[in-house]
Amino acid sequence: MKVSDEFLPLQRIYHWEKTRAHQVYLSQPMGQGAVRDYTWAQAVGEARRMAAHLRALGQQHGWEAGTRIGILSKNCAWWIMSDFAIWMAGYISVPLYPTLAAETVRQILVHSDCRALFVGKLDEWPQMQPGVPEAVHCISYPLSPQNSFETWDDIIAKTAPIPDSPVRPAGDLATIVYTSGTTGMPKGVMHSFFNFSAAAITMLETFGLGREERILSYLPLAHVAERFGVETNSLQAGFRVYFAESLDTFLQDLQRARPTLFFSVPRLWVKFQQGIFHKIPKRKLERMFRIPLLGRVVKKKILRQLGLDSVRFAATGAAPLPESVLAWYRELGLDLMEVYGMTENFGLSHSCRPGQMRVGYVGSPWPNVECRFSDTGEVLMRAPWQMLGYYREPEKTRETLTDDGFLRTGDVGEVDEMQRLRITGRAKEIFKTSKGKYVSPAPIENKLGAHPGIEAVCVAGANQAQPCALAMPSPDAAHESREALTQSLGAHLESVNATLDPHEQLAFIALVKEPWNVENNFITPTMKIKRNVIEAAY
Repeated sequence: MKVSDEFLPLQRIYHWEKTRAHQVYLSQPMGQGAVRDYTWAQAVGEARRMAAHLRALGQQHGWEAGTRIGILSKNCAWWIMSDFAIWMAGYISVPLYPTLAAETVRQILVHSDCRALFVGKLDEWPQMQPGVPEAVHCISYPLSPQNSFETWDDIIAKTAPIPDSPVRPAGDLATIVYTSGTTGMPKGVMHSFFNFSAAAITMLETFGLGREERILSYLPLAHVAERFGVETNSLQAGFRVYFAESLDTFLQDLQRARPTLFFSVPRLWVKFQQGIFHKIPKRKLERMFRIPLLGRVVKKKILRQLGLDSVRFAATGAAPLPESVLAWYRELGLDLMEVYGMTENFGLSHSCRPGQMRVGYVGSPWPNVECRFSDTGEVLMRAPWQMLGYYREPEKTRETLTDDGFLRTGDVGEVDEMQRLRITGRAKEIFKTSKGKYVSPAPIENKLGAHPGIEAVCVAGANQAQPCALAMPSPDAAHESREALTQSLGAHLESVNATLDPHEQLAFIALVKEPWNVENNFITPTMKIKRNVIEAAY
C-alpha cells in the first residue's frame, strides 16, 4: 500500500491549518458548563509554540532527534496539541494511561527513556507522582491537578511559534504505545507516521467519512483504538472532536457533541443499556417496542436522550459483547458493528460491514489485510500498518511475528463462508481441567455477562473437575435481595450450562465482595480482566 506524502500526519496538520483555519477542531469543557473551542489555526498555533519550547529544551539538555516525550493525562484538547508539538519538534510521543499505578508509570518512563512529560487531567496524581523520575522535565496543562511545574498557558504566552513547517519521513517512528499489560510488564509497540495514515485512509475510504463528522473522545487516548478513531481519523478527514468532561457529565457531553461516529467497549454499552432499564423496566420497554407507532417514537426518544440519535457509524470492540445486548441496540435502531484489532496492528484488523453482519462474528478483514490460521487455530494477520516491533525488545518482536511477517494475535478463531471472523478464545487463556479437557473461558464469559446482575466475570478452573465463574456484581445487583439474586443467577447459570459441552459446564457462580478496578490491579486501563491477578486472589 502506498501513501502520498500529503496524507502523512504532519502534512495533514498544516493542510487543515490553511484550508480550515477558522473551523472549530477541538471543543474542550472547562468546568461548570463552560467550553473552550479551538479552531484549526488556534490548535496548530499553540502546537507550534509548544514545539518551539520543546526544541529549546532539547538544545539546552542535548536531546537528540527522536527523543521520547510522555503524555500522562485524560483526554483533552492539550493532549492532541502536545502530540502535534512533539512531532513538530522532531521527537516521539509516549502516551501513558491516566489511571496507572506509580510503579507502572516508572516502568514505562524508564523503559522508554522519556526526557519530558506532559502532566494533564488526572484524578490520582498524588499517587502517581512518585513514579515520575526526578530527571524528567514536567509541563502541566490548564486543567492539571495542583503542581509546581511550568504551565502550558505560560509557555504559549511567552514563546514564539516555530516559523517552519517540519515534516518527517513516512517510516519515522511517531509514537510508542504501551500495551495495557494483561499479562505483566507493558510492551512498547512502535508505530510510524505511515501507519497513522495508511490505517486512517483505509477506514475513511471504506465508510465514506468526511469533514462534517463529529466524535466524542472519552476512552483513553493512550489506547490505540481511541488514538486511531479520534486523532488519526480527524487528521485525515478534518472533522471536529469533542471531549468529555467527566463521568458525571458524560450524558451532557454526549448530548452536546451529538456524534456521528461513536465507539465504546462492551462494559459501557451494557451500562448504557442498564441506565435505560433503570428509567423504564425492561419488560415494559419490550411491550412498548411491540406497538408499531409508539415503538418507533420511544426508540427515537431513547437515542436522543443518550445523545446517539445522529450516529451513523457505531462500533464495539476490545472484548465480546453479549448477543442479547447487540440485538437490543439493533432493535433500538443503532446498528452496532463489532470490530477487532490490537495495539500491534493499530487496532485495524477486522470489521463488520452494513448488511453483512453476523452475531458473534467480528466481521471480515479490512482492505489490504491478510488473515490466516496456524496449525493450532491461532489467528495470524498481516497489514501495511503493522507495528515496527516492540521498543527495545527484539526477542519479543521475533516471538510475535512469523518469518513472513504475520502477527501472532494470541486469539483462536474461525471464519465462515464470507471470511467473517469469529474469536473462540485466547490461546494462552485456554486451560485444562483435571479430566484432561480443554476449556476456552471467553465465550462462556460472554454468555454469563448478559445477566444484568453481572458487571464483570472470570471463568477459571485449571486442574479442577469442572470450571467455575467468579463474578463482580453490577449496580443492578444491589437493588435485589440475596434470595432473588441467587434465584436469578441460578436460573441464568442453568440456561448457560445448557448451551455448553459437559466438560465446560460451570459448577457454580461466586460473587466477589470487592470491586475489580484499575486501582487494585484487577482490570487493565482498557477494562479487560487480569486473569492471573484474579485467580491468584481467589
